[in-house]
Amino acid sequence: MLMEELFERLRTFQELLMERVAIEKEVRELPKSIAAQEEVLTRARKSYGDRSVRLEETQSRVGQLRAELADVVAHKDKSEQQMDSITNPREFEALNKEITEAGLKEDQLRKDLKREEENLREAEVEVKASETLISSQEAEIAEKRERITNEAASMSAKIEALKKDEAETTSDIDPEVVFKFERIIKSKQGVGIVPVKGVVCSGCSMILPAQFVNEVRQSDKIVFCPYCSRVLFYQDGGESQEDMIVDIESGSLADLDDFGDESDEEYDDDSDDDSGKDSMSDSDD
Repeated sequence: MLMEELFERLRTFQELLMERVAIEKEVRELPKSIAAQEEVLTRARKSYGDRSVRLEETQSRVGQLRAELADVVAHKDKSEQQMDSITNPREFEALNKEITEAGLKEDQLRKDLKREEENLREAEVEVKASETLISSQEAEIAEKRERITNEAASMSAKIEALKKDEAETTSDIDPEVVFKFERIIKSKQGVGIVPVKGVVCSGCSMILPAQFVNEVRQSDKIVFCPYCSRVLFYQDGGESQEDMIVDIESGSLADLDDFGDESDEEYDDDSDDDSGKDSMSDSDD
């Protein structure tokens, strides 16, 4: 296989892989889209439990007050009926006092009952609101879960199709190269193959040794950048190697090392160690 064809296949593989990685990320993110609603539902259920307890307690107090009021009214009515048959002033005074006290107690009970009945209506409204919220959230979450399941199935089918395309694209490429290239793409923001411009790797902006650049220009094997591990190919930028070296010596590229160091911070240690060794072994070959 010609190197130009190999590079083109690696570029195609790079595009397919990054598309698959993006879709796989979407699949992982799908369940998070309903996380907020599930949190709302959890809070609504807790609130519903608290409001239901309050409703039951208020219903119990209302029931007790109504029973107590009925007893007081009945006792008062009975005492008033007895007034007609009393002739003894002392008994009349005692019964009248009893009726008065019963009347005061009745008034207080009616006030208490009115207040608790208002609390009861509020509690009933709150419980109803919680029930409505829970019902709507459950329906929305169920609908969203079904949509997520369908989307995940569609995405999974797309992922499998991309994997098939990747396998076909890399079918006659050394599996070790494919494995390494895939790791590079995933760790280098989707860019695994870059040109050498003059004596500089355009991926990490590091200056490469002249002998190393010559190996890249020969295009008879895959060469990895010793600094960022990307696959390199030579691109004639219209400036000779000698001119580029002069520019470097004059300081026009003096900031490239700093830029390269800053870029290298993004790479994990394992990737750098492995890629560095592989690149040197490739060079030695």
